[in-house]
Amino acid sequence: MPLLFFVMVISLFPMALGVEPHLLARLAPAIIWVAVVLALLMSLDNVFKSDYQQGALEQFVLSPYPLSLLILGKSIAHWIAIGLPLLLLAPLFSVLLNLPFAGVGVLWVTLLLGIPTLSLIGSIGAALTVGLQQGGLLLAILVLPFMVPIVIFAASGVAAAGNGAPFYSELLLLAALLLLTLALGPVAISFALRVSIE
Repeated sequence: MPLLFFVMVISLFPMALGVEPHLLARLAPAIIWVAVVLALLMSLDNVFKSDYQQGALEQFVLSPYPLSLLILGKSIAHWIAIGLPLLLLAPLFSVLLNLPFAGVGVLWVTLLLGIPTLSLIGSIGAALTVGLQQGGLLLAILVLPFMVPIVIFAASGVAAAGNGAPFYSELLLLAALLLLTLALGPVAISFALRVSIE
């Protein structure tokens, strides 16, 4: 469903904006990144929900292995299931939005750096709301403010590359955020899961 939602959102913009290549090219980075965030938000509520309902999360907590490593594995599985298809689909749909060829490669790099970061940030919110019956809206309210800077840096980097301007500072910021969330994200998720389960 998140991937189908992503395809539908991207496909609607050219129909809504009409066939104005310059307008589509200018808006393409923002459109793609907003669609990626919305598709990820759709999938985040189910990251830990089924494990919680089946009692597997309690087994994770009681396991002799570090909970943060188990959570990192779960986050990698989420990235492979949702993030990797988005990473492959987005550059294809950038052609539909008339993104300049110079921006397509930078778009791919920003997605490669940004989607795991968004997934880890979203997993923290999913861990906090795992015990709630209708936690989807609260999850979105919790994680969206932390996702906005990533979208801003990524979209501005792609737009700068499409215009021939320097874009390396945005990529370095995205790489730094990815390293920060890889280091601290699994620990924060583990703590949030312990609080939610207890």
